[in-house]
Amino acid sequence: MVFPIVGGDGKPTGYEIENSGRFDNTGGSALGTTFGTATNSKKFTLSFWYKICSGTTSGGRTVFGGRSGYENIFIHEDTIRMDWNNASSGTVNWAPLVRDQSAWYHFVVAQDTSQSTDSNRVKFYINGVQAGIRSGVNLSYPAQNLESGYNVSGVDFFLSSYNGTAAEVNAYYADVYFVDGQQYAPTVFGETDDNGVWIPKEAKDDVSFGNNGFFLEFKQTGTGTNSSGIGADTSGNDNHLSVAGLAAQDITTDTPTNNFATLNSLASIATLSEGNCKAVTTDGERMAGPSTIGFENGKWYMEYKITDINSVNVIVGIDNDSGRSFHEFRDNVNFWDASNSYGYQNDGNKRTTGVQASYGNSYTTGDIIGIAVDMDNRKIYFSKNGTYQNSGDPTTGSTGTGSAFDLTDGLTYFFQAADQDSASGFTVEANFGNPSFSISSGNSDANGYGNFEYAVPSGYYALCTKNLAEYG
Repeated sequence: MVFPIVGGDGKPTGYEIENSGRFDNTGGSALGTTFGTATNSKKFTLSFWYKICSGTTSGGRTVFGGRSGYENIFIHEDTIRMDWNNASSGTVNWAPLVRDQSAWYHFVVAQDTSQSTDSNRVKFYINGVQAGIRSGVNLSYPAQNLESGYNVSGVDFFLSSYNGTAAEVNAYYADVYFVDGQQYAPTVFGETDDNGVWIPKEAKDDVSFGNNGFFLEFKQTGTGTNSSGIGADTSGNDNHLSVAGLAAQDITTDTPTNNFATLNSLASIATLSEGNCKAVTTDGERMAGPSTIGFENGKWYMEYKITDINSVNVIVGIDNDSGRSFHEFRDNVNFWDASNSYGYQNDGNKRTTGVQASYGNSYTTGDIIGIAVDMDNRKIYFSKNGTYQNSGDPTTGSTGTGSAFDLTDGLTYFFQAADQDSASGFTVEANFGNPSFSISSGNSDANGYGNFEYAVPSGYYALCTKNLAEYG
């Protein structure tokens, strides 16, 4: 079972993961290393937290692999598969489906080919539970005492790529452990809390990393192969990984202990990338997709960057869950005409239930539109490049000075963006607190969460599970 809100009850877990790395298959992002002499080339453990996003599934999505593609752990048909020597020395497909793009998963792959029982030579755990084998698929365990390419001197290996240049995942990684010489159980890296939720625990001082071991915490933003780089190894081994296709904005605070909203691929017809924070539509496609997290109470802030307007009918705002279904969004049912949905168009008008009215300034490519939603007082405000339209003041509470609309009570709302012109397309980047684009200033909410271009109004918060637990 997958829990999309890990640590979301607001209770301290004893260990917080502060950062993650966002990898994008369209940008060729990957981290790589060349292994030295192994402590034990028959044994290793790979443990990491993973938030899957949209992207190509052709040939699978390599999670960890290399050696010119001969040794790979990858997502194949929404399940985890592991190959040895291009499957000629073994291939295992595990049964659990891995396709929830709003959740963080914990994966552990533990190998020890010296085991006499073939099924003990490699084990896969998902959220602390050992996975069963997928039925109806070829199964071939590695031979006893196989010295596989996963931990052999001179072999190149990569996170998110099979060769370091063709990245194959659009996903987030956090707390990546590679342990040389040990086959560890998942309880070394995680535990079940009082609510039955599998959560991370600090394991750095409890494992023997071995010669080739490394630990990635994603606390640095450099591109060098050193302790200041994105691939910095903090295990003490200094086995730093090389960096390809990653930049400072790819270090995020979307983690298993504070899960941030992204764009919902199930309700989007756009091409999503950059950790499901960037949406590109083409002719006939309209919906960028709603946020993965909705809200019924509290005060929430986010920003949309209009990266390429390519249309005269772009609209950003909020949609609601009354009578709508995901397939309707994917079929381009217009959220701007739906009842109790509210938007700000690029021509400067506001719109709800298909009715337009004069509101503010027009916006275009390069502009950043902020949305402040006050669910406690049922008001919504829009800003353009930091200036609230209609002289709006989101901090005026029930007075609602300059608010665009009075919102209907009793509904759950989601942030949404779309192109109303079926003959064009547009590109938008959603910043729920972890921007896919470069930020020139940097502003967080009062709890210290999020990274926004413009100041978060007093009393408003980034849409993440820790804030939701406190204010939602």
